[in-house]
Amino acid sequence: MFNYIVRRLLQMILILFAISAITFFLFWATPANPALLICGKDCNTERIAEVNASYGFDDPLIVQYGRYMSGLVNPGGRELGTEGSQEHCSWPCLDRSLQNGLQVTDSIKDAIGPTFWLATGAAVLWLVSGVLLGLVAALRKGKWLDKLSVGLALFGVSFPTLVLGYLLVFVFIVKGGLLPYPDQANSSPSAGLVPFFQFFILPWVTLALVNAALYTRLTRANMIDTMNEDFIRTARAKGLGERKVVFKHGLRAALTPIVTIFGLDLGALLGGAVITERIFSIQGLGKLSIDSVLGNDLPVVMGVVLVAAFFVVFANIVVDVLYAFIDPRVRLS
Repeated sequence: MFNYIVRRLLQMILILFAISAITFFLFWATPANPALLICGKDCNTERIAEVNASYGFDDPLIVQYGRYMSGLVNPGGRELGTEGSQEHCSWPCLDRSLQNGLQVTDSIKDAIGPTFWLATGAAVLWLVSGVLLGLVAALRKGKWLDKLSVGLALFGVSFPTLVLGYLLVFVFIVKGGLLPYPDQANSSPSAGLVPFFQFFILPWVTLALVNAALYTRLTRANMIDTMNEDFIRTARAKGLGERKVVFKHGLRAALTPIVTIFGLDLGALLGGAVITERIFSIQGLGKLSIDSVLGNDLPVVMGVVLVAAFFVVFANIVVDVLYAFIDPRVRLS
């Protein structure tokens, strides 16, 4: 198991390295001039030359990329700017924003908190609701509970996130007045549990309704197949109670493919739920990524892409390790 985890971590490093290189060189393939973004309205030939020298834009691309990566591989970080106007960037150094001059690491630290709470809360909600609905549907196959569970799931997924989000805002905030307007100050539990849940409850419900349908259908299909397996009949023949057969043997085996999808969904969501954050005014990674792309802010784009890729790849590793614990039939070599 230890050797397997080490190999996967090395693979993760290589994948992140490849993603960083592709993102970097694709950005410079665009005609946008970052020096124009930095110097602003008072831009002239002298000022552009000064910006290019300060940020190293005149250097070959491979030199610029190597300088950028040095802040990630060097535990001591690196110095930003030119001699006489340098600032230290601690590890992991993701450079500084071209728009506001702030270090990208600090911007990501500020944005990752709201995204983390949004992703984890929504993921738990859609996983629990989806698995429970799928379990009920499988155990009551063909009956009204089966049709009701599947119908509720399909009802939720029929709404696009954009439509469902604005609909919930209109009903519960604008028209009903049941919840306050989103306030970024309440995006952390430190603001108080009540304001915190009031801030996130609608985004959680929006993502849960959209994503729970897949988990409901998967759980239902897997449970129906699993309950017809030989080991289930053997467990019943041994005299085990139906509850133990269903939850300890049936559901545990049926969860293996669900864990795979859940890991990918959660990893992707931690990288930034763009539409949901926009709808509910959440200052997270999704909003940060959109603003940086629209502003041609390469360091921020690179930082967000690397963070999102890290979450997705790391989630895959965790899922693979969990396989051996969820399903005894799975063994990692």
